[in-house]
Amino acid sequence: MQVALYVCRIGAAWRMEISLDIQVDVVWWLEHVSGQRVSQWLVLSMQLPLSQASWLVDQFLSVRAMNQWRIEEWQRYFGTKLDFYNEASGETEARNEQEGVKRWGESEMGRGNGQKGIRTDNLTEKENEKRLEKRTEKRAGGKLEKKIKIEHETVAAQAVTIGGMPQAYPAEHWAQLEQCAALLAERMRGRQLLAAEVEALLAAEPAMPPGGWRAAAQLACLRGRLQITAALEGPATRHRLAWLGRARSAPRCHRCGSEARQRVPCAACGLAACAYCEACLALGRSRACALLLRSAAQGAVPARGEALRGTALVPTGSGLARWGLSAAQSAAAAAALAFLARPHAGGGPGRFLLWAVTGAGKTEMIFPLIQHTLDHGGRALVATPRRDVVLELAPRLAKAFPDTSLATLYGGSDERWKYAQLTLATTHQLMRFYQGFDLVIIDEIDAFPYHNDPMLAHAAASCCKPNGHFIYLSATPPARLQREAAQGKLAHARVPVRFHRYPLPVPRLIKMPTVAQCIRRKQLPAPIVRRIQESLQRNAQVFVFVTRIAQIEAFVDLMRRTFPEITVEGTSSQDTERAAKVIAFRERSIRLLVTTTILERGVTIPRSDVFILDADNGLFDEASLVQMAGRAGRSIDDPAGRVVFASSRRTRSQVKAVAQIRKMNTIARRKGYLHRSSQS
Repeated sequence: MQVALYVCRIGAAWRMEISLDIQVDVVWWLEHVSGQRVSQWLVLSMQLPLSQASWLVDQFLSVRAMNQWRIEEWQRYFGTKLDFYNEASGETEARNEQEGVKRWGESEMGRGNGQKGIRTDNLTEKENEKRLEKRTEKRAGGKLEKKIKIEHETVAAQAVTIGGMPQAYPAEHWAQLEQCAALLAERMRGRQLLAAEVEALLAAEPAMPPGGWRAAAQLACLRGRLQITAALEGPATRHRLAWLGRARSAPRCHRCGSEARQRVPCAACGLAACAYCEACLALGRSRACALLLRSAAQGAVPARGEALRGTALVPTGSGLARWGLSAAQSAAAAAALAFLARPHAGGGPGRFLLWAVTGAGKTEMIFPLIQHTLDHGGRALVATPRRDVVLELAPRLAKAFPDTSLATLYGGSDERWKYAQLTLATTHQLMRFYQGFDLVIIDEIDAFPYHNDPMLAHAAASCCKPNGHFIYLSATPPARLQREAAQGKLAHARVPVRFHRYPLPVPRLIKMPTVAQCIRRKQLPAPIVRRIQESLQRNAQVFVFVTRIAQIEAFVDLMRRTFPEITVEGTSSQDTERAAKVIAFRERSIRLLVTTTILERGVTIPRSDVFILDADNGLFDEASLVQMAGRAGRSIDDPAGRVVFASSRRTRSQVKAVAQIRKMNTIARRKGYLHRSSQS
């Protein structure tokens, strides 16, 4: 899109501003609505691509010499900056290619064609700006100068000749604009949205003022309640001009943090090289010239200092008893609450790791943390990587907090624009929020798609208030967080025991041929057959994990021939009947289920045993092995369970997974969390 760009002098300082509706700014500054005295006011452009305007505002620095500048000096400054932007962003190169002209300063340089190139790759920023300024001076008196003068004279004349309120906004319309600006700022609170999303957000609201929602947005921005920016960042101007020449880097998306490498001609802004982000395309196209409307930053509530100190804010005994937590759960929840109550040290949101074994009851442990935040007027967010977990948690949160507004967000959710004190969302939905939450709880930080996805990590960081808090939940934290916790750099609490207070089942490692070999030979090795038969005889449900979807059908046939007396099925991420099969497995209509890591977490089956075949495969890392092993022994009626790692060789991942499980059992035993009957 295109916007207006102007500068104004307030006192001794100059400001550069973007405008979605210049008439709003005329009234604000020149009709004294702002309450500040404006001594000079100049429009630089009425129709400038937002990408350029946003970059110019970011780069603007007020200097005293500007007080004596005439239109010609402002024109020269404006032209120099635009030339720099066009070179750095690839716009000049793209236009030259469109016109069939090679980029100046490369192959034509020094060939005696009468055109001198200007090299910029090895020069400082100041030297480049001087050279670009000389080029601009040579073109002075052309279309750019005329354009700026006309725009300045038109708007200035309008402001001078129209008495009182400008004609576009008589008094009654301005009052309506003020109301709409307040409404828009309220609806945008804690969010960041593209223009199309803003329109969807306001679809159910009363009609906007004559200038439309953009006029309301402009007024809200002038009042400091919203921020206007381009969806992508502008060219870099430091580090030896990394954008220039062959060293040019891609701009980053403000919404998801990903690099935007695609550049195309854009009808919306008129540029020949308008970049766009492919990473978050599913949420709407984030372009260099696309408007990204953001809520103004809000402080955590209340100010986290003296107001949040004191033992009353760290519930103990009866304060935690209402949630029915075990001793281990209570200790971890109390540690997290003490962390939340601690005065914030600054430098970004605080971070706390809740390291709880599979089946420890992580959901119940976050209830006191959410309540603490809500009691102090804050907003809480629970984010999880998967939609099915969101749907499972929604009724539990609604039951735990019946008097709190709850929004459940996932792809296709009809509550997408609902404002709530408690929000439950998939991690992809976090890209629509900006510094909106005092407490952000990230569940399963080690799980796909959140793990190793910088885009989702960026979204999570952006949605938390600068002085808010993160709580990370995981049974298998990434190695980086484990190191930070061990080094004392990350506050944390461990829950080494399940709610039923029995030890975690320790996997047994046995040797067997690969699954592919078993399928080819049409035979299972005797040790595996014997152990699966023992599980069936003790009336257990049997998980059999394999690495590849392509192997499931053939392996299910092999299992059916080996165990004809039971019902055997297989499922994977590509199975449209997966949910129905999991239900049938839980109801014992299916006794043995062959599956992939799609069921490594989030599924609880009473009285179940786990067999992990090809456990030495690289697809099964330490975290996956621990999570799959965690499907066994979750029921209080069958806390022991059985876990088997079967492979042709022993790997580091298997050894570390077993060591992690043993270590948690040791900690639980040492702290007295285990039942006396299991203390041996």
